[in-house]
This record gives sequence, structure tokens and C-alpha cells, in this order.
Amino acid sequence: MNYTDLITSINKQKKEIKVSILLKQESQRFTQLLFNTLFDNGTDTEKTLETLEALFITIRDLACPEIKGSPCKKWDDFTLVIPTLFCSLKKDAEAIYSNDPAAQSLEEVYLAYPGFFAIAIYRMAREFYELGLPLIPRLMTEYAHQLTGIDIHPGAQIGESFFIDHGTGVVIGETAEIHNNVKLYQGVTLGALTVNKELKSIKRHPTIEDNVTIYANATILGGITVIGKDSIIGGNTWVTKTVPQNSIVLHNPKVEIRNKK
Repeated sequence: MNYTDLITSINKQKKEIKVSILLKQESQRFTQLLFNTLFDNGTDTEKTLETLEALFITIRDLACPEIKGSPCKKWDDFTLVIPTLFCSLKKDAEAIYSNDPAAQSLEEVYLAYPGFFAIAIYRMAREFYELGLPLIPRLMTEYAHQLTGIDIHPGAQIGESFFIDHGTGVVIGETAEIHNNVKLYQGVTLGALTVNKELKSIKRHPTIEDNVTIYANATILGGITVIGKDSIIGGNTWVTKTVPQNSIVLHNPKVEIRNKK
């Protein structure tokens, strides 16, 4: 294939898939700047809000090229929820500080805890998800996933005072429901029992009720699976059926004593 034909072939493919890397890059920049605006004392709030509005218009028009010039969503639709959003994130930070004896201060939680960063980006992305903007919420949570190893779909519903400790490998699926005061540790998966494209509009991921603690590498699957309130799910467990409230679910390893020669 000569050079001219190669260029023609590549351009044809790009027209078919219609991917904008600029949308991904600008969404990541928007996400980080939004986090800084809410939490960083060194970030000028007034100036960055203006920058954020301009970035929002850019990524909105890239994500929705068919309505460019007559957008269905405006920056004001998001700014209305910022005070409520900030209150929710403060409760998350306080939950992390209260539950982790290693946390020395709230400042440490805001700056050093990947769990808080991932939760913060999820809650921001969730607001855009509620506005019905395509792609942008997923790009925001994927940015947090890249930085923290924590994968939270913006479609998940998560209550107040959410705590993720360590966090690496946590996966929370699109239709998961997490109630208030829930604690997760690294490697926890809230996933689907069956992966099938035909189940797209059906609840596929579990419900976690109030005050549940789920320890490292536990896997909980299924849209009808409910973990009852005040339960403890032990590390390395595999749960595919509903657990009553106040339960303790444990993984019991087999222990054998070796004969000494």
C-alpha cells in the first residue's frame, strides 16, 4: 500500500469510528481542575470556575456534536448541585478519617487517600450522568480509575459516608446500589453474575444495605443479591445469594499440618 492509499484508509476508518481523543484529554483536564477547585486552597475559585465553564462547553460539544450550538445541558445545571456535592464529599472524608486509625487528619484524607479521590470523581461524574450527558461521566470515572485502580461506574447509586480503604482493584458496576455508611477494602468486586449484552437495561449488580463492611478481595455478584444491613463480608469470599441483616460471611481456608520427616 502506498502512502496516499494508507492516508485514505486511515481517514476512512476514523470517519467510521468517530473517536475524539481531544474529548478524553479535555475531560481529564476538566475532572482534575474541578477537584482542585473544590479542595485546593491554592486554586483561585473564581478564575477556575470560568475556566471550567469554558471546558464544560468544549467537552459537551465534543460529546454531543449533533446538538452543538443548541445544547440541552448548560454549566448552570451542574453548578446548582455543587453545594450539595461538597457536603456529600465532606461526609465521605469524615467517614474515612473516623474509620481508619492510620489517618492522622482530614487533610491527609483529601490529599493522600485514593479512595477519597475516586469517590469524589464518582460523585462529580454522577451529576453529569444524571444530566444525561453521554461519555463524559465515564471518561471522568475512568480518569480516577487510571490514577487509583478504583473503578466506579457513574451509574452506580452510592449513599452517604462511603469509605474505601486502600482501594486498588475495587470494581463497582453500573447498577450497583450502596446505601449509607458502607466500608469497602481493596479488591472488592460488586459485579454481574452473568455478562450478556441483552441484560443492558436490567439490574445486574448487587445491593449493599446500611452499615455493611466488605473486606479485601470479596466478590459479590448478581442484581438480585442483597447484603443485609449491619453485615460483615469477610475477605476472599464469593457471594451470589442474598445475605440477611446482621450476618457474618467468612471464607474458611483449609489448613493441613505437614508431617515432619
